[in-house]
Amino acid sequence: MTDTPFAAVPMQWVGPARITGNVVDDAVEFPLATYETPLWPSVGRGARISTLTEKGIVATLLDERMTRSILLEADDAYTALTTVRLLESNLARLQEVVSGSSRFAKLIELNHQIAGNLLFLRFEFTTGDASGHNMATLASDHLMDHILSTYPGVRYGSISGNFCTDKKATAVNGILGRGKNVVTELLIPRDVVEKRLHTTADKVVQLNIRKNLIGTLLAGGIRSANAHYANMLLAFYLATGQDAANIVEGSQGVTHAEDRDGDLYFSCTLPNLIVGTVGNGKHASFVDENLERLGCREDREPGENARRLAVIGAASVLCGELSLMAAQTNRGELMRAHTQFERSTTSNGTPA
Repeated sequence: MTDTPFAAVPMQWVGPARITGNVVDDAVEFPLATYETPLWPSVGRGARISTLTEKGIVATLLDERMTRSILLEADDAYTALTTVRLLESNLARLQEVVSGSSRFAKLIELNHQIAGNLLFLRFEFTTGDASGHNMATLASDHLMDHILSTYPGVRYGSISGNFCTDKKATAVNGILGRGKNVVTELLIPRDVVEKRLHTTADKVVQLNIRKNLIGTLLAGGIRSANAHYANMLLAFYLATGQDAANIVEGSQGVTHAEDRDGDLYFSCTLPNLIVGTVGNGKHASFVDENLERLGCREDREPGENARRLAVIGAASVLCGELSLMAAQTNRGELMRAHTQFERSTTSNGTPA
């Protein structure tokens, strides 16, 4: 059996960006793998801006959990409701069942929906340094076996009922949480906004309202109001061995901006960042090297390396979002940048 081939995507390290907050206090460079070569200098501009402010990018990790929803068929809606109430009153027993499936998976919450006689149970776990897809599924398998053998009137429907929700644009993840929930904030002095971003706080605020909020509303966006989170997330995910399809829910975030007497307050809220530093995809040598350089291979308590990775990824998103929003306040700047940088690189991303 031959080694699995790799699809080569051009990668560059960008930064450093100054990051502070409840997880990271550091100046950090980060890798971005992308064919959209203008992304590197654009994100790099945002990173440089962060080093010119008092606190840099303040990144606050609010919550973390991985989810899996199972589907059960009940005799009727009342049986489904009775089952839910019994499960909620015996959460400690469910946690014991989960502990038998993994050293790291811990059940922290249970949510449900009932549609007719169908019962959707959404299990929510912490999963250490793993993103937790397989860990959550294995734990849910154990929970399913326990429920079917303990509670009468319910039968197997599916190990996944789509109430999780994995790799689909839905509202439930933003409401209940899936992955790491990170808020990044940056307060940029007026002179830096004008000299380095070539715009004003008022222009960025107005564009954010009109483009990200009203424009996304008219387009029918789901819990999303941003310019291009997916660009940075995909590039960061590919460079760090993540499941790239999780950018579907990961890019559902909100950009917020305020004019504070000429200074620009700029923030990005990412409630569905799904990353890990161990598990599938982390065996590739380039991924291992990147995670080590990011400081995410340290001997820490379980979960701390993954939290660091999530915060750095969220900071990269803010850097790119800020730079693009500033560029779009100026007519023609976006196209000029693409023309300049795309024509100055070869097909493998190196200078021509």
